[in-house]
Amino acid sequence: MEKFKVIIVEDIPLELKGTEGIFRNDIPEAEIIGTAESEAAYWKQIKQNLPDLVLLDLGLGGSTTVGVEICRHTKEAYPTVKVLIFTGEILNEKLWVDVLDAGCDGICLKSGELLTRGDVASVMNGKKMVFNQPILEKIIERFKHSVNSQLMRQEALVNFEIDEYDERFLRHLALGYTKEQITNLRNMPFGVKSLEKRQNELVQKLFPDGNGGFGINATRLVVRAMELHILDTDNLHPDEE
Repeated sequence: MEKFKVIIVEDIPLELKGTEGIFRNDIPEAEIIGTAESEAAYWKQIKQNLPDLVLLDLGLGGSTTVGVEICRHTKEAYPTVKVLIFTGEILNEKLWVDVLDAGCDGICLKSGELLTRGDVASVMNGKKMVFNQPILEKIIERFKHSVNSQLMRQEALVNFEIDEYDERFLRHLALGYTKEQITNLRNMPFGVKSLEKRQNELVQKLFPDGNGGFGINATRLVVRAMELHILDTDNLHPDEE
């Protein structure tokens, strides 16, 4: 790894000291040209001496959004500067998404292995989406959950013989559409009577043993479709009308 300049943005003195120690002991190629405990101090630093890397903590002065905006504006004003997030926001997944959208080159959580030479080298070598082990574990967990949900849905569609029109009908019922409104959807070639018949057929498919003697209305039918993973609750959206 070639020599490079870095600015560390961190507002907690003890954590700043620890981060400086990581660079000093593990990444001697790095020259720390400045540190900043606030947004104002950061912009003053970067205007005086342009770094190759900004190591950015997201939580500054009790605010998490400041770090995201620093990342966004840095990438807009200095597109060649690398921005690696080093944050203690280990549970705020929405914040990770926001800073990825803002253009950061990677995220390292302040837990587990912390910041490693390999993480920094990957960023400086031009690699995008650099994550340390703690955040990778969370990403993998979410990925596995997403894949398993898709597989369960595909199996449910086959096992309960749900066709394209069944799925569209159930999805729009879940979105609060009436049968009259559903008949007006583009490429939905059914009238109200046909949809009522289709609903009865779906009741028989999804409740083969009945419902404990209770009637099954559209709401109960939709809930059952969600329970069986026939409907993807993360992707409920209407078709074009």
